[in-house]
Amino acid sequence: MCGRIMQRSPDLPGLQTEPGATPEEVARAWESHFNGAPAQYFWVIRRKPRSAAYVHDLLQWGLIPNWVKDPSDWPKPINARCEGIQTKPSFRDSYRARRCLVPIDLFFEWMKILEPDGKPVKGAKQPYAIAMKDRRPFAVAGVWESWIDKASGEITRSFAVVTCQANALMATIHDRMPVILAPENHRRWLDNIEPDPFDLMVPFPPELMEIWPISSRVNSPANNTEDVAAAV
Repeated sequence: MCGRIMQRSPDLPGLQTEPGATPEEVARAWESHFNGAPAQYFWVIRRKPRSAAYVHDLLQWGLIPNWVKDPSDWPKPINARCEGIQTKPSFRDSYRARRCLVPIDLFFEWMKILEPDGKPVKGAKQPYAIAMKDRRPFAVAGVWESWIDKASGEITRSFAVVTCQANALMATIHDRMPVILAPENHRRWLDNIEPDPFDLMVPFPPELMEIWPISSRVNSPANNTEDVAAAV
């Protein structure tokens, strides 16, 4: 799973984008996310409908499909497992036609702490930060949706992060990881020409990544400072 990320900017190396959100929307919704959590707004890169342009836009983390009647009664999934994404009603339409990139600096994961007999210690987990070895921003695969309030006409755009089986590095702490896309695959994922680029949804090479233990301060999104990712 992927449930907490660090995002400093909307930019990805080598991918040119243009603003999608208005200055007013940015002022209302954006802040640097050193410990970003679901339901917050994040920069997401998507292909502008009916255009070849790539835009960086502010979308809410937690997918609301356009057919949902009442978002308050919908679970707003933050992750979409790649297994079955082509057929699951919550994700199949957005996967086919509304794929996106989520630029991040790193993500966080928690490892269960075990007793000597192998049983998990109740409520005890060790948090970790995971990033690229060169510390450059990278893109995780996402899907997005637009939900329209029929009463007001207001549009809510939202997204979910696509996940896959963990690579050898991540498997030391968790069995899942976000789908990380190499730069040469960014446009292929964004352009939505292929309805099912399933071969891209694979574990990222572990030798390009780094993982380190951090303090439990990351457990609370209120601790939104860069030092939440400091090694302990």
